[in-house]
Amino acid sequence: MLRSMTGYGRGEAAAGGIRVEAEVSSVNRKQLDVRLNLPRSLAAFESRLVELVQVSVSRGQVSGGVALHVSSAARRKGARVDRPLASAYVRELREAAMALGLRDDLAASVLLELPDVVRHLDVEQDADDIWPVLRLAFRAALTQLVAMREREGGTLKRDLDLRISRLAKVLMPVRKAAPAVVGKYRVALMDRLQRAGVTVTAGDPQLVKELAVFADRSDISEEITRLESHLKQARGLLSAKEPAGRTLDFLAQEMFREINTIGSKANDVVITRRVIQFKTELERIREQVQNIE
Repeated sequence: MLRSMTGYGRGEAAAGGIRVEAEVSSVNRKQLDVRLNLPRSLAAFESRLVELVQVSVSRGQVSGGVALHVSSAARRKGARVDRPLASAYVRELREAAMALGLRDDLAASVLLELPDVVRHLDVEQDADDIWPVLRLAFRAALTQLVAMREREGGTLKRDLDLRISRLAKVLMPVRKAAPAVVGKYRVALMDRLQRAGVTVTAGDPQLVKELAVFADRSDISEEITRLESHLKQARGLLSAKEPAGRTLDFLAQEMFREINTIGSKANDVVITRRVIQFKTELERIREQVQNIE
């Protein structure tokens, strides 16, 4: 399904006193560019989140943010006292006090001042607890993002299908007019020669040579055939299951090249008008293609 590169999604998940809120949005960009704004405690999960984005999105600038909430009950469970370390501290301090003739006035409150004795095991640092919840919330946000990109892609598909049909209609009279270009040039050339007082016959070698050179120089049949092929491919890509933005952009560039060649080769007013119409509509298609994944 055709997808836009513009979208937004939000997801939330909770378990074991942990709640995660995730938001993702995307805008146009030629390549995939992922920018995540994570709390310091979740920075270690950035590469995993980027991998989730890469699975769901192939093109565009994706920005995301995550908010982590831990309940007070979950935080209380993280309080720890390192008893073996505290015992070692107390034993060493008492031996030092005895050796120095100091009063033994150690109290429980002293434990709070001893390095690493009283610790808080931060729930936010426990990957086994955090990652499943974070992944669930982030995937939910990505699901919403992709759904929005697909809805927008459906609108773009209808618009592009209509514009491609217009290009095909503009091209039809160009193909019809192309064979008559040499004949018109021959009549105009003969008329100019007669007005200049130059008498030539239809079989004059110089005239035949001039017409042959003009016919070769103004032949646009190959360019028309390639344009028709490009239009057919573009219409097929609108229903492709794979991302088609880059290919459509390439085809639009190729069509511009072909129509410019037709405009420069075909010495005909009717074709020139059609070339202008074609380029105007094709420019609108190029603008729309920039929004497609």
